[in-house]
Amino acid sequence: MPSQRTIAYHGPGRPGVLSRLDEFAAQHNLLPTTLGSADEVRALLNRSYPACVVLDAVGDRESMLSLCADIKRDAFTAIVPVIVVVPEGDAEAGADALEAGADEVLTAITAPREWSLRLELVLRRAARDVSVHPTTRLPGTIQIERDIFERIQAGSGFAVCYADLDHFKEFNDRYGYNSGDRVILLLSKILRDVVRALAPGGFVGHIGGDDFIFNVPMDYLQACCDEVITLFDELIPYQYTGEDRSAGYFLGKDRRGNVHRIPLMTLSIGVVTNQVHDFSHTGQVSELAAEMKTYAKSLPGSKYVVDRRRAGVMANRRSSGGATSPILD
Repeated sequence: MPSQRTIAYHGPGRPGVLSRLDEFAAQHNLLPTTLGSADEVRALLNRSYPACVVLDAVGDRESMLSLCADIKRDAFTAIVPVIVVVPEGDAEAGADALEAGADEVLTAITAPREWSLRLELVLRRAARDVSVHPTTRLPGTIQIERDIFERIQAGSGFAVCYADLDHFKEFNDRYGYNSGDRVILLLSKILRDVVRALAPGGFVGHIGGDDFIFNVPMDYLQACCDEVITLFDELIPYQYTGEDRSAGYFLGKDRRGNVHRIPLMTLSIGVVTNQVHDFSHTGQVSELAAEMKTYAKSLPGSKYVVDRRRAGVMANRRSSGGATSPILD
């Protein structure tokens, strides 16, 4: 699978441009790959985060600029740097590419040394400005805070969902860190695919370890949480050996050396919304989301807990995915 070490090219395949990309890739330990269509570009970005995408706008300028704008419009792909190669001598082409969201604009006649330096600066800026987790390639805390702030400023209904694995440490101790990373990657893919499919305008970020945040418009909260829990509960047993999966637990020791039955991992999601809270800054949201996540982890099974407290009375309901979903009213 192409990874963040990939430099992807889409365009007419001009020898001069391709030779420069090949040379740059060799110098920076990147894997150059040529994509034949816009659909191939989208497919690549749907399954991985390459180091950058180079769109050659010579020959089909409008479709390339449209593709660039689509990439930058999507919260899941906007973190990937996009370089647009424009026709030399076209005074407006560079400005149009920047307006479409391009991170850098080059021409085929840009001096080779300048070409290389500009590409290198794009990658440096991405590494500096876009904090992503090395395993999941999801945006980190900086982008999470930015997304929450933008939702507060917009004033429309939103839900911030703090997801955390239960019994993950014990799983790591028994199966090792490689298996733990595999579970983290599995959860990231579930969150990314569900939110992208069910919640237009949604966002998924990785705080670190087994802690994730996904932010969705209020109308999509229940559908997303139900589907995330359903998929997680269906897939997580297959991360265990057949013996542990059949038993539904394994024997593990706590810090005092006492032996306990450790159940299979479950997922706890603490949710806060701006339906009953008037947030003025992101710190209020993150503090309350952490509180709700902690409360969710005190309950058995996979579940999501939505904070709708007014009088401090707790009610329970059953989610459509079959997981108990306590709601604080």
